[in-house]
Amino acid sequence: MAKTVVKARAKSGKPALKVVGFDRARAIDLVMELMAIPGASGNETAVASCITQKLTAAGVSASAIRHDNAHKKTPFAGEIGNLIVQLPGTIKAPRRLLMAHMDTVPICVGSKPKRVGGFVRSADPKTGLGADDRAGVAVVLWSVLEIVSRGLPHPPLTLLWAIQEEVGLQGARCLQTSLLGKPKLAFNFDGGAAEKLTIGATGGYRMQIDIQGLAAHAGGAPEQGISAIAIASLAIASLVENGWHGLIEKNGRQGTSNVGVIHGGAATNVVTDHVVLKAEARSHGPAFRKVIVREIEKAFRDAVGKVRSADGKTGSVRFAGHNDYEAFRLPDNDPSLLAAEDAVRAVGLTPLRAISNGGLDANWMTAHGIPTVTLGCGQMHIHTTSERLDLAAFEDACQIGLQLATGTE
Repeated sequence: MAKTVVKARAKSGKPALKVVGFDRARAIDLVMELMAIPGASGNETAVASCITQKLTAAGVSASAIRHDNAHKKTPFAGEIGNLIVQLPGTIKAPRRLLMAHMDTVPICVGSKPKRVGGFVRSADPKTGLGADDRAGVAVVLWSVLEIVSRGLPHPPLTLLWAIQEEVGLQGARCLQTSLLGKPKLAFNFDGGAAEKLTIGATGGYRMQIDIQGLAAHAGGAPEQGISAIAIASLAIASLVENGWHGLIEKNGRQGTSNVGVIHGGAATNVVTDHVVLKAEARSHGPAFRKVIVREIEKAFRDAVGKVRSADGKTGSVRFAGHNDYEAFRLPDNDPSLLAAEDAVRAVGLTPLRAISNGGLDANWMTAHGIPTVTLGCGQMHIHTTSERLDLAAFEDACQIGLQLATGTE
């Protein structure tokens, strides 16, 4: 999750309130177990089953645990919906929501978590660790297990483990908000340092670009064909040359774009007549994001006119796209943000406010009318085989999670 730190609030003079009797081994065992469970986007059943088993074993009523129907609404095939748990409060206070996403990117399937000093990484060098976001899953689960097993007083709680975050925040987008119990404060545990509070994130637009050319024998009569690959190449080169691919900075406005997928062609002796590309555009400003999309479309339309057959024919291009999520920014006095900062200070850390250039489940939670702050859990180098979990930061995140789950203000 890319970020830019925008502000650090001054550290309060309050003493650190570390969790009394913090069971470090239990917390680490929990996250190690969760990271080893395969569960790419759409295949979260095993993760949800593990969470459910541990909740019921601790005494949480089965009637309090349910799945919504989000997986029936997402554009990707899914096994189950979001896992939602509602717990009545033992003290009168506004309902709080703690959440994390259950899925991992495909490179993390097969993870074999192994401790190396103060860190955990996958023992299999070909896989990522999956701390994104099983560390967040563990923080939320550990917090509620502590509350239930120790009989700790707490406000009404909603616990949400979301599906399909890694494929466009689909679980949060399709969430049945009516099952949440109208929480007043919301906290999402995802990537980064424990003291990092992400208060805003970019908006993202995803698009498919379908180029139709004309097939011909590449050796006998290439001039009779129209290469869809050539059209795509010219368009991408134009985007790069004109500053509309990668990091985009134009007249004080900023965004990003990327052509990330290309499918097409079957043989070198055929002029390729069909190519499908997938691309994205991001910006914190909706208007500038639309400008980026228009420039992408213009580059491909212009490229179509540059590739012609011997008799002057040209190919064609079609676009399909949608906003995956809209940008958001929490106000400085947002109640969830202020509560999160107090919890970070309570464990002896200095909170840092950050803005993300990647999407978060918090984008959609905020769009649903539930402003949500995102906290880190110690994940590092996510989405790569170099992914690591900083155990000290993870332990801090657990204690912050418990502070938030038992808070009353």
